[in-house]
Amino acid sequence: MSPQGLVQARVAVVGHVEWVDFAVAARLPRPGEILHVREFWDEAAGGGAVAAVQIAKLTGASLFFTALAGDRLGESTAAQLAKQGVTVHAGAREGVQRRGFVYLTDDGERTITILGGRLVPDGDDELPWDALDDAGGVYFTGGDAAALMASRRAGVIVATPRAGDALREAGVAVDVLVHSGRDRDEELDPGELDPAPRTVVTTLGAKGGRWDGEAGSGTWEPLPVPGPIVDEYGAGDSFAAGITTGLAAGMPIAEAIQLGARCGVANLTGRGPYAGQLDLRPSA
Repeated sequence: MSPQGLVQARVAVVGHVEWVDFAVAARLPRPGEILHVREFWDEAAGGGAVAAVQIAKLTGASLFFTALAGDRLGESTAAQLAKQGVTVHAGAREGVQRRGFVYLTDDGERTITILGGRLVPDGDDELPWDALDDAGGVYFTGGDAAALMASRRAGVIVATPRAGDALREAGVAVDVLVHSGRDRDEELDPGELDPAPRTVVTTLGAKGGRWDGEAGSGTWEPLPVPGPIVDEYGAGDSFAAGITTGLAAGMPIAEAIQLGARCGVANLTGRGPYAGQLDLRPSA
């Protein structure tokens, strides 16, 4: 890190973004109930966007390769992320921007409903993929097999199981596969992938987690949360963004995981995707 605290690395995200409506409520509605929420807002979010913004807060900037619809929400997504320090390179898609609806409840949980098909970049999109030649790392949340192959131009690829089809089809070894041991949407047997991931990182929530692979194996204990837990939205992708940033900067896997863990617990203390993220920028 520099004297100002920024991690010295050039890091990118290849993946998805949604425009999300957030609603804060004491609890989820019961069937048939009309529930009045005490707070609500909308903004660009989703795993790829959350990670890209977290990386920008760790390094000062980030690259985001994605796909956007040409409607108002697609344009708003690009504008918002640019203000958050993210350089967006987006393939154009017809139709409407994918949306989401999220309940954030008083128990700290987030409950997500997704509207529309996943918009992710394709390798044949006319995007500046050669910009990845100078990237120390890529966090891959979605795209076709060709997009994953293009991501191999970077020094390190960290991927989520949510990119399953590309991981199975590309024939590219990712350096780290990060998945939640508690999330059924992230159940992917690394044995399905050929070649296999070089390292598999498994998060176990309040129990910390473990890693195993070419870089050795180990476990980590959960870090103390630096404040009251507000909600869990974005914690997992902030964690993965921290790992990607650490590896891109040349950290060993254990040190990169610690940076990821700092990002994950910090995110728990803020409302929604961005408010609690670990921010190393001098003005933060």
